[in-house]
Amino acid sequence: MEFLKKLHEVHGKKFEKGGPLEKLYPLWEAHDTLLFTPGHVTKGDTHVRDALDLKRMMITVVVAMLPIVLFAMYNTGLQANKAIEAGATALATWQTSLFTSLGFQFVNAPLENFIHGALYFLPIFIVTFAVGGLVEVASALIRGHEVNEGFLVTGFLIPLTVPATLPLWQLALCTAFGILIAKEAFGGTGMNILNPALTVRAFLFFAYPAQISGDKVWIAADLADGQSGATWLAQAAVDGSSVTQHGLGSEAWMNAFLGFIPGSMGETSALLCLIGAAILIATQIGSWRTMLGVVLGSLAMVTLLNVVGSETNSMFAVPFYWHLVIGGWAFGCVFMATDPVSSAFTDTGKLYYGFGIGVLVILVRVINPAYPEGMMLAILFMNMFAPLIDHFIVQRNIKRRLARYGA
Repeated sequence: MEFLKKLHEVHGKKFEKGGPLEKLYPLWEAHDTLLFTPGHVTKGDTHVRDALDLKRMMITVVVAMLPIVLFAMYNTGLQANKAIEAGATALATWQTSLFTSLGFQFVNAPLENFIHGALYFLPIFIVTFAVGGLVEVASALIRGHEVNEGFLVTGFLIPLTVPATLPLWQLALCTAFGILIAKEAFGGTGMNILNPALTVRAFLFFAYPAQISGDKVWIAADLADGQSGATWLAQAAVDGSSVTQHGLGSEAWMNAFLGFIPGSMGETSALLCLIGAAILIATQIGSWRTMLGVVLGSLAMVTLLNVVGSETNSMFAVPFYWHLVIGGWAFGCVFMATDPVSSAFTDTGKLYYGFGIGVLVILVRVINPAYPEGMMLAILFMNMFAPLIDHFIVQRNIKRRLARYGA
């Protein structure tokens, strides 16, 4: 804002509200508050304020995701280089040309893995922020609102939930759709009823299923005959014995826990999601009640299905500890289900909300033969019921207080 005032003065124009640069005020305000504390804040001992604001909340979530971002780049390159070493062909893309022109080879080595993966992750990351940021700024200018940091976390979540081979134009189209329909149509930051990042992924899945599902999209390489690029969750849906034969603590389970498996770029490492959960809970950004609810709901449904069993569906036999480390269960539980806007608000409601997600994700994974994941659909479904859950919790509390003190 001070910059705009000085700009007016340099050109000999009086600074006033409604001037020619008025529409740039919200944009500059966002730039100013992203790095600095605003000057127009309440001061004095009579004002009691929580130190947590939107900016600090968003940055804390990003800090919790940074290890996952770095690992996403490494594991993307790792899976591609391992496949190429095993006989696959490098994709005929500009990433391959740039990678080889820099003097790197497709070998399973730390630097090569990270650089190769970064060449796929960073373009997706940049396109997401460019398109999403443009939509946010345009919406704010049209409404005359200030541009805030509301897209910051969503901009990190979207690249982490998609495959490395996703065409950038599809990503751009679906990002614009998801932000407009799931967020801006309801009034912007803090007004959405659906998680914007999950809405983007849902639109991608239903509009372009070939690019976000199947066996060949999760590894950035042209797989040779006999090679499989299926995620471990998809393999379990076909043959549950592929995971049930490995117990907790086995080498296969540990690889899945650490994240060295194919999948969406940022959803493979349950360990890093667990570290992120610790950060969010310690800073009181993410609700431990929601996470606990997801765990209890998943545990209850898996136990029930294990007991029921099935001779035709091997997913019934997959144990609980395997569901935790395959697919997007851990990532969704920590970073998606705990979205404070689209989740339940009351403390008790968060437990019910998380429990519903846990039950639904297992039901979709096990019962639905066409879609072996389930976390995305479970969270979006419960997003719509979060206000209803809070309503009943509040009404129950009111009735209890009336019964206790009404007389």
